[in-house]
Amino acid sequence: METSIEIIVRPTEIDVNGHVNNGKYVDYLEWGREDWYEQHGLDYDTLLSLGAITVTVNLSLNFRKECRQGERLTIVTRPERLGRTSFALRQEIRKPDGEIAADAVVTLVTIDPESRTSRPVPAPLAEPFTT
Repeated sequence: METSIEIIVRPTEIDVNGHVNNGKYVDYLEWGREDWYEQHGLDYDTLLSLGAITVTVNLSLNFRKECRQGERLTIVTRPERLGRTSFALRQEIRKPDGEIAADAVVTLVTIDPESRTSRPVPAPLAEPFTT
C-alpha cells in the first residue's frame, strides 16, 4: 500500500548553502503522508467522522544526499508498523536517479478529537497495514 508524489524543489526551499534547508524535508514528508491518507480514502474529514485524528509523536530522519533547486523529487510513503493506538510510516525522498536523499520513520498516535486522548486505531486506518 505504497504511495508516491513528485515535487520540484523551489527557490524558497534553498538555504544559504545552496541546497534544500533541513526543515523543508519535514514538510516534504508531511506532504507525502497527507497524500498517503488521501490515497487510502482517509482525508481529515473521514478520520474525524471515525472519531479519530492523528498526531505525529516521533520523527526519525536521516539525511543522505543534498537536494538542489529545480530537482524533481519523489516522496514515497508506506506502512511500517501498526500498534493498538499508534502506527508508523516509512518514507523516502528520492532523487531523479532513484538515489535516496533522505529516509524517515514517522510514528503517529490516533487520538479522540474531543478528549485529546489516545484511542485505538480505527479499522479503515489499520487496513493498509494488514493487506
